[in-house]
Amino acid sequence: MKISKTVFVDVLVGIVLGAVFLGLFYYSDYVSSFFDDDNNTEDNSFVLSDSYVPDSKYGYDVSNFYFEYDKVKSNQFLGSILYWEGVSFSTIDKLVKVSKDVFDVKMIRPGRNMAFVRSDSCGALHSFVYEPNNMKYIIFNLFDSIYVKEVIRPVETKIEYAYGTVSSSLWNSMKNNNLNISLIDKMEDALSSEVDFYSAQKGDKYKLIFERKYIDGNPVAIGKLIGAYYDNGQPHYAVHYESDLYSGYYNYEGAATKKAFLKAPVRFSRISSGFSYRRYHPIQHRIKAHYGTDYAAPYGTPIQAVAAGTIVRKGYGVNNGRYVTIKHDKTYTTTYLHMQRFGKFKKGMHVNQGDVIGYVGSTGLATGPHVCFRMKKNGRPIDHRRENFPSPEPLPDSLLTDYYVVRDSVVSILNSMNQVSSDSEPLVLKNLEVEK
Repeated sequence: MKISKTVFVDVLVGIVLGAVFLGLFYYSDYVSSFFDDDNNTEDNSFVLSDSYVPDSKYGYDVSNFYFEYDKVKSNQFLGSILYWEGVSFSTIDKLVKVSKDVFDVKMIRPGRNMAFVRSDSCGALHSFVYEPNNMKYIIFNLFDSIYVKEVIRPVETKIEYAYGTVSSSLWNSMKNNNLNISLIDKMEDALSSEVDFYSAQKGDKYKLIFERKYIDGNPVAIGKLIGAYYDNGQPHYAVHYESDLYSGYYNYEGAATKKAFLKAPVRFSRISSGFSYRRYHPIQHRIKAHYGTDYAAPYGTPIQAVAAGTIVRKGYGVNNGRYVTIKHDKTYTTTYLHMQRFGKFKKGMHVNQGDVIGYVGSTGLATGPHVCFRMKKNGRPIDHRRENFPSPEPLPDSLLTDYYVVRDSVVSILNSMNQVSSDSEPLVLKNLEVEK
C-alpha cells in the first residue's frame, strides 16, 4: 500500500506540533516566568562571587584536569617514571637540569606520593607532581614551558593540650592516649634533667601544652612544646622561653632544664641491667663487676652522645663489640658498647649533645639488642644515675621578669587541666589560647 507524500507531511507536522504543545503544557510555569514580571520574584540563578575559588589540587582546577595518583616504587627514579608516561629523554634531561636549584631529583624516595596531571584521561602528561613530605610538593611542568617549582602548603598551627596518669608505664600511657612519638620525645627533652623517666611509677601524672600543625584540616606534625608538667611526688615544670640571646626550656625558678649530660643515651628504652660491682654475667656464667647501665632497645635505635665532647676511641672488641668513647672534659668520659653500626662521626671529631654516634645492636658478648653505657669520672667507673652533675646556669636577672610573665601564663593553664585516672581512658585534646 502506498502512502501519498501529502499525507506523510501532514502526519509529520502533526507530530511536531503535538510535541510543542505538550512541552508548553508541562513547562508553562517556567515559560510564563519570562513574560510575567510579577511572578518572577525568586532568583534561581547561580552567580559566582568574587571570592569563589574552584576546587583545586596542586594549584590545578580539578574540573579542568585529570589526576592519577600513585606511590613511588623501589628502584624508580625521575627518568624511569616519566619515560613510561611517554616523556622523551631530551625532555627529561631538561627537567633534571632546571630542577637543580629547586629540588635534587636523586632525593625521590620509595613510598612517597606522586601524581600525574593531564587535561583528560587520554591526554598527554601536563605535569608530574612529587611529594617529598606532607608539608610541600614539587611540580615538574611539561606543558607550554618546562620548569620545576617547589610549593609549600599553607599550614595552620593550633595550640592543644594533653594529660594523663601512668598506670603501667609512661610509654604505654602516652601511646594509649594516641600521643605522637615526637611529642613524647619533646617532653623527655624538656624535662630530661628534672625527671628520670626510666623510674616512672604508677600514679605519676603529666600535662603538656603543644603546637599541632594542620594542612587542609588534617594534622600533619607536632610543633613546639610550649610547656610540660610532670608529677612523680614532686611537681616539675618546663616552659619554653625565647629571647634575643636565650632559647630553650626553663624550670619554675628560671634555670635551664637541659643539663650538660642527658639521663640516658637512647630514647624509649628500658634498663635491663644496672651498674653493679657484683653481677652474674649471662654469657660467661660467673660473678663479675658491671661498670655500666644496659638500655634495651630495638635493633637500629639511635644512640646519642649524652654530652658534647670529642670521640677519642672508635673500634671493635671481642667483648664490647662496636664501641665509641667520648671525652667530654677533664673530668668525664663516656663509652657506648655493642653497637650494630657506627654513626657518621670519626675518631677525633667533635660531637654535640644529642648527636647520633651509632645504633643499638648486639655485637660482642650480648644476649640481645642493647647499649651498655659507661661513664668514668677522673678515670674511675661511676654509676651515672647517682652522679650530681653541675646545675645549668639560670636566666640572667634582666630577663627573669619577662620570663615570669610567660611562665605564669603557661603554668596557670597546666594547673587548670583535669586529670584522667588510667591509661585506658580516652584522651581529650582541646584548643587553647596562650598569651604571648
